[in-house]
Amino acid sequence: MKRLTLVLMLAGAATALAAPPKDTSVPPPPPMPEKTKEDRAQAEPQVTVIEKADETIAEYRMNGKLYMIKVTPRNGLPYYLIDESGAGQMVRREGEPALKPPMWVLFTF
Repeated sequence: MKRLTLVLMLAGAATALAAPPKDTSVPPPPPMPEKTKEDRAQAEPQVTVIEKADETIAEYRMNGKLYMIKVTPRNGLPYYLIDESGAGQMVRREGEPALKPPMWVLFTF
């Protein structure tokens, strides 16, 4: 009985080794679509710098919507006005803006 089991196991191993290998090649992925200038412009914030006699103002917009203003006085530390909720209400923050987790707009009406 042991010999029969051994012979069957060896026969199964021999047929597995003798079988032609399966085609495991994976086709290459499709090419990535080209990004247009408009796509790249929407991915980066638009910064408008306004120089005044006593301060420098930098306005940050994404998709045309103002979300942050950095005010740098000539004699003082910079401060930020940040629209935290997206409702147009700016909140003043001193120093560097706090690290915030990424947030995305899923739906707009």
